[in-house]
Amino acid sequence: MRRIALILLLLLAAPFGASKAVARPSAAPVVVELFTAQGCSDCPEANQLLMRLADQPDVIALTYAVDYWDYLGWKDTFARPEFAARQRAYRKAMKLRDVYTPQIVVDGKRQLTAVEADEVEAAVREEARRDIFQPDMQFMGRDRVAIGSGAVPRGGATVWMVRYDAHVQEVEVRRGENRGQTVRHGNVVRELTRLGAWRGRPAMFRLPRTALTELKTVVLLQADRTGAVLGAARR
Repeated sequence: MRRIALILLLLLAAPFGASKAVARPSAAPVVVELFTAQGCSDCPEANQLLMRLADQPDVIALTYAVDYWDYLGWKDTFARPEFAARQRAYRKAMKLRDVYTPQIVVDGKRQLTAVEADEVEAAVREEARRDIFQPDMQFMGRDRVAIGSGAVPRGGATVWMVRYDAHVQEVEVRRGENRGQTVRHGNVVRELTRLGAWRGRPAMFRLPRTALTELKTVVLLQADRTGAVLGAARR
């Protein structure tokens, strides 16, 4: 296994700038992130939009439940503080006044109000047509991911692991703005872990173990300063 890993890293080490930009390959799907809350009255419709986008093979759609609306009377059953922290990082990078729900972020580069379905879908199509440079990213066995060489953006880049439940989740909300409704969610993120810094050279990152074996795994390579997604892989 070590020899296979070494061979893979050598293959991934081709100079990043040696080839011209090409149309986004199927290996580089558009990453769509929804920040939502069960206590938000506009969010159930946004959840449905995210699930429609998730059906597209060239899209990685992720649902992050945030906890800052819990004070309105309903504690979100999927929320974690690190998900709201991720949204605040986007707010800072995009120089927004505040965080809100439902919000969609496309490839870490642009944000939209998720109630505007036509605008969101147009943004996803536009991003899918964009020419990109993405370093090679490949999963190695069950517990590692290899990332090839490339140009590091100013401010550095970080590798993130996201694990999500691909099943549709239904939650009966008993209090707050959505009291009495059954709210449906798709691709609910359950784990968000920083794997380490990427410095432009081929590197191997170990994936942490999880007891939730039914979860899907996504690895994101993102610019630290802007939040732009530089590469994505899923399995």
